[in-house]
Amino acid sequence: MPDPSHMRDKISSARRLIVKVGSALVTRNGTCLDKTAMADWARQIAALRASGKQVVLVSSGAVAAGMHRLGWTRRPHEMNKLQAAAAVGQMGLVEAYEEAFSRHDIHTAQILLTHEDLTDRRRYLNARSTVTTLLELGVVPIINENDTIITDEIKFGDNDTLGALVANLVEADALIILTDQQGLYTADPRGNPDATLVTEGRAEDRAYEAMAGGAGTGISRGGMITKIRAAQRAARSGAHTLIASGNEADALLRVARGETLGTLLYATSTRLHARKQWLADHLQLAGSLVIDDGAVAALRSGRSLLPVGVVDVHGNFERGAAVACRTADGDEIARGLVNYSSSECRRIARKPSSSIEAILGYIEQPELIHRDNMISS
Repeated sequence: MPDPSHMRDKISSARRLIVKVGSALVTRNGTCLDKTAMADWARQIAALRASGKQVVLVSSGAVAAGMHRLGWTRRPHEMNKLQAAAAVGQMGLVEAYEEAFSRHDIHTAQILLTHEDLTDRRRYLNARSTVTTLLELGVVPIINENDTIITDEIKFGDNDTLGALVANLVEADALIILTDQQGLYTADPRGNPDATLVTEGRAEDRAYEAMAGGAGTGISRGGMITKIRAAQRAARSGAHTLIASGNEADALLRVARGETLGTLLYATSTRLHARKQWLADHLQLAGSLVIDDGAVAALRSGRSLLPVGVVDVHGNFERGAAVACRTADGDEIARGLVNYSSSECRRIARKPSSSIEAILGYIEQPELIHRDNMISS
């Protein structure tokens, strides 16, 4: 288990960061877009990038910004009005960020996601490829939930959860959540003067859920409880979470220097272990690969599955689907994310990896399932 005294150093040494900012901060509690704050976050992110870090920005605020543009003072309950507000507000939100980052000669990219995009394996892989490519190109991806087309996600969704899912998507080292609170308190500080700030602890500690209060404003949809749950989710992919006030001067830069600020909820699982746990818990099987004795021995010794060891393919699935690896008797040996579709698997089954490109016309990976994307049964 990591020594918590060194966890701030883990945040400062993180090379890939997810920064999430909430609606209350972005829109001055729903009054209007706070372009001054947005410009300041852009300045800090530019400095982080100059120090060698990659940053993805997850920003709320489209619905709240749209409410302001439409002259609404209270969040509506009707789904069609929420979707309309998101559509109107997203225009101003993206424009403001683009202007703020352009002052530092940084290109930005808008990505709108739903939770479904990150649970469907094919769309997940496409989203991952897009975001990682943007980071390699030096672009700052700005991600928001696609509130204009989703339904239940507007009512129940929150960008804290989205931030954690993005952290898993790109295997980030840390998730920084900027909010209108100083961090997690032992009780709701708005109603309990004896509440004290929790400076750090294990993200997986369930006791923190009881400490979390509700949403701070009528604009926010999450509150501290969603941030705690986001930290738990991020920890499953090995990412640490820092919850801090976005109203603090240079909050991002101070966190990146290892300064004690806000609440650090650190992950105690290694990234690989957490990723395999996620594979075990959250994926439905789309098919199966029947493997020979040599492949069974290879998988049991911790090696990847090569096409030469596959004797049959069951089901119809796309690249990135979760499939089982079974013996001829039907016993499941392992399960994992396959690098080729079912039709392609049938064409390269029993063939050496060196033949993949000649058979398919391209090669994605030499393995059908890489050991890092596989768990033993």
